[in-house]
Amino acid sequence: MSTHSNHPFHLVDYSPWPLTGSIGAMTTVSGMVKWFHQYDTSLLFLGNIITILTVFQWWRDVTREGTFQGLHTETVTTGLRWGMILFILSEVLFFISFFWAFFQMSLSPSIELGTLWPPMGIIPFNPFQIPLLNTVILLTSGITVTWAHHSLMQSSHSQATQGLFFTVILGIYFTILQAYEYLEAPFSIADSVYGSTFFMTTGFHGIHVMIGTTFLLTCLIRHLNNHFSKTHHFGFEAAAWYWHFVDIVWLFLYVLIYWWGG
Repeated sequence: MSTHSNHPFHLVDYSPWPLTGSIGAMTTVSGMVKWFHQYDTSLLFLGNIITILTVFQWWRDVTREGTFQGLHTETVTTGLRWGMILFILSEVLFFISFFWAFFQMSLSPSIELGTLWPPMGIIPFNPFQIPLLNTVILLTSGITVTWAHHSLMQSSHSQATQGLFFTVILGIYFTILQAYEYLEAPFSIADSVYGSTFFMTTGFHGIHVMIGTTFLLTCLIRHLNNHFSKTHHFGFEAAAWYWHFVDIVWLFLYVLIYWWGG
């Protein structure tokens, strides 16, 4: 890191976390292959441990830089905002690919599917049971995270804490219900293209909910340690943007896959 402070940019120190993060991701993917083919989760567990430790320590370093060392100037924060916007845009394109696959098969089901959608033998979920409850939960969590944001802007520490707490609880509740739905599913990911696209789309959305919940839990811990103010809280803003993105994707997913596609 440069010892001079005559520029508004932040030159980061050399960090081992990009390397350990890459190793953790590679080990996790290799562990998933081993799990699928040899039913052994040991390598997957090791990859998850490496990734979790990397994320914890990398987040710690960024928090130190932005909160205690004052390295996140207005110029740096602007760059971080654009980085988050482009990241969310890439996530939008990621989910478009799954929706595209679903529409490709549902609007013109092939002869192998019996020219039916859902394919014969597939019993889709009732959209007015757990999926509707999960929709209400996520929409409510969008309200609570907005409440937390407005409370933070008004320097209301206790209300921001409550808003973040309820958002994290709702995210955990959503994940539990999604796991229960998977356990009770009358079809699997191996049941034709319907099962593949359904579980890929809802599964990746569920992973995003878990990541977003972890992001918001980190913000809650930081808020309790007085890391945020009404003029310095981009970490929370990024988490809120990500959570609203997760909400919007779920609305499309619910309407198009659970309701229309079923």
